[in-house]
Amino acid sequence: MNRQRGFTLIELLVVIAIIALLMGILMPVLRKAREQGRDVVCRNNLRQIGFGANFYADHYDLYIPRSAEWGGNIKPWFQLFMPFLAQKPIDDDYRNVEIFRCPSYPDKEQTVCYVVNGWGRENNNSFSMQRVATKLTDCKRPASTIYLADNEDGWWRTILRNATDRDVTRCDVFQPEHLPTSDIEAISGGRRVARARHKKGCNVLYLDWHVGWMAAEEMTEEMWHFEK
Repeated sequence: MNRQRGFTLIELLVVIAIIALLMGILMPVLRKAREQGRDVVCRNNLRQIGFGANFYADHYDLYIPRSAEWGGNIKPWFQLFMPFLAQKPIDDDYRNVEIFRCPSYPDKEQTVCYVVNGWGRENNNSFSMQRVATKLTDCKRPASTIYLADNEDGWWRTILRNATDRDVTRCDVFQPEHLPTSDIEAISGGRRVARARHKKGCNVLYLDWHVGWMAAEEMTEEMWHFEK
């Protein structure tokens, strides 16, 4: 009679070891592929916002919004761009516009994952926020001037849940301490641009509406100066 031969314990252990080895090789590759996919989505988000910003500027005599004003009449950019986006918000609520959220942002309650250029004029080494809309033609180097960048996450970075929250005024960049090279972790004066959201840098939208990736150490103050 033929007798069926099963796996020996040694053979079973060898198979398990091979599977574990393959998983150890594949998991980093899968994680990298997943992050690359999120990076592509983030860049596409910024491109779509750039299209909306361009349409907004065409409609409003080349003016674009800068920093928001809490409790005032100046609405934040993400509200002002809604009528000009391909994705139409439900009930005029920016929170259901997916392109305002980077899929790599750790806290999924964050409704706006990008910070805006609010850099004003410098007076005696003091920095001010630019709240009034600015004309695109005032920027002499739009291809190298940043308009939006990935929002940093951390205990000091507040979560914006509503456009009427006071924290809307902390979603802009207007001083060196807000840049990714800053080590300051503070609610008002700490780092606001993501240092390592995508690899060791972040995605940015420039004022000529093209999108690119930038290493944290390569970002300078001059890239945020609207008027050169």
